[in-house]
Parts: sequence; C-alpha cells; structure tokens
Amino acid sequence: MVLVAALILIVTLAQGGTRSTHVAPRSTQAASRPPSTHGAHTPPSGPLGLGYHRLGVLPAAVQDPAFATLGGDRVVLLGGLNAADSSTAAVTELNAGQVQRSSHLPRVQHDAQAAALSGAVYIFGGGDLQQYRHILRYDPASGAVTDAGQLPQAASDVAVTAIGDTAYIVGGFNGTQFLDTILAWQPGGPVRTVAHLPAGVRYAAVAASDGRVIIAGGSLPSGASSTIYSLNPASGAVARIGRLPRPLTHAAAATLGSEVYVVGGRGQATGTATSAIDSVDPSNGAVHLVARLPHALSDAAVIGTGQSIVIAGGRSDTATLDTIGALVPHRGHAAGG
Repeated sequence: MVLVAALILIVTLAQGGTRSTHVAPRSTQAASRPPSTHGAHTPPSGPLGLGYHRLGVLPAAVQDPAFATLGGDRVVLLGGLNAADSSTAAVTELNAGQVQRSSHLPRVQHDAQAAALSGAVYIFGGGDLQQYRHILRYDPASGAVTDAGQLPQAASDVAVTAIGDTAYIVGGFNGTQFLDTILAWQPGGPVRTVAHLPAGVRYAAVAASDGRVIIAGGSLPSGASSTIYSLNPASGAVARIGRLPRPLTHAAAATLGSEVYVVGGRGQATGTATSAIDSVDPSNGAVHLVARLPHALSDAAVIGTGQSIVIAGGRSDTATLDTIGALVPHRGHAAGG
C-alpha cells in the first residue's frame, strides 16, 4: 500500500530521493476517537511525530478547495481558486495521492467546505462574485452533483467537520458580517443552530475528536485569532480550552488518533504563511509543535484518512501550488513535554 510504503521511505531517506521533514513533539502551551478508514492499526493517543512524504501533483494548482475523505486512501477536492486566482469548478478524486477521476461542479466556486456523510460528500456555501447559500451533494460513485438543501443564509469562508452523519458548519462570511454560528445538518433534515461563538470567525481550522468539535484560530473582525474552542454538540456548550502559539488563519485541521493537527496557515496579512504543524489535545487544549512542512503553506486541503493526513494544493507566500503529500506517523511516537 502506498502509505505503508511511505513509512518505510521516511525511515530510509538515505536510500532514496524522498523529502521528509519532522521534529520531535514539543509542548508550547498547556491549558469517540474516529475509526481507522483502512487497515487494522489505529494511531496511538497523544501527539505523534509526523513525516512529510510527497505523493504527486494535481492536474492544476488550487487553493481554498472544499475537501473530504472518500474512505481508505481516497479523497476529493471540489472547486477552489486556480493559479490565476479565479474560481474553478474542478472536482478531483485522489487515491493514495494519484489522480483517479476528474469532473466538475455545476458552477465555479471557492471558500466552500465539505463533509462525507452517509456515503456521499456534501458541500456547504462558498462563493465566486457573491456568497452561496447552497448545500450540494456529490456522489462519488457517479460523479453527479445535485442540490441537497440550503443554509440559513449565504456564507463563504466556512469551516466544516463531521461527527457520524452530522455535519457541523462553523462561522463564515455572508458578504457583510462575520458569522458566529455553529450549525448542524444531516442529509434530508433541517439546518439547526447548535451554538454561537463569542465572535464571528472566518477561515477557522476545525476537526472532530472524541465526540467534540475543535475550533482553532481563524479571522476575527479584529484580526487573526489564536484561540482554541471546544464544542460539546450534546449540550451546545462552547468552551475556550487553549491558545495556538501564534494568531493563525487560513489553516486547516485533521484528526489522527485522538489528537487534532493544525496544518500551516498564516497571520492576518498575506505573505505570512507558516510551515508549522501543531497538535491540539482536545481534552485540555495542550499544544505541541510536532513537525514542519517542507515550505510555508496556507489554504490547503488537509484530509485525515485514519492512517495519515493528505495535504493537497494550497498557497505558499508566492504562488498557488499543485503538490500532493501525506503526513505519516513515525513507527514510534512521543507524548511531548
């Protein structure tokens, strides 16, 4: 399997040309685990050492796509901004980092987000010259895209994660206001408001772990945020559990084991992207620097597959990228300290 081979390549770099960049977990602050999508092994709890392995290239450079897992090593990217900063309708399915199928959305869009629910992928909001209100359904079996519902208002710059068959849509921008809402939606049902954040936020990094939604950073009306929140969906309670080492927006997050990994991102200004990968302990908000990417990166697709984290596209400080890579856990892991 390609991602298993990636583990061997990372350990034996002297025998090949693969690039790997990692650091040991280092604590920077203290303050129902998802099942593996393939194989028998689930990464252990606690922050993992991660190595970056380049897998391939996309058909075209893209940033700010919607993205989701399709199970196993399969992921999908939907829409985004191309190298000319124009919205695209491209849909690209990847299997172990290789392009498996390409298709198109009904219209161009970027700054949407997606979640895999009940065997399909659902895309929430986004926009082009204006914000969109739609919820679209992408069928991985046929490539067909159909309307599946509407958000309470048009919204781009949303962040989305899923717990079971429920999607949680965090924040966004309606064209005039930063949104403070956390919405919940299941296919065929109504959109519900389950909580409000203390302030409206765009471009947050969001992932689910142990039945909670972890929300890290994002853009506030006053600038980039470093705050980490935890949502308890059962009660609707939102608690501040920690802080990132730096104000961060345009990052993305994924879960391995019980840890949430915040990948890349930038400060409020363009040209301030980071290569850092920080783990967040959802139980107490403790943050560890666990690895660095080969280059600074924001606005990328960051997708947990259960055994690795796929990273596709995004933007460096100077260009939109077409690279596909994976963050693969080391055979041993350290808890940091």
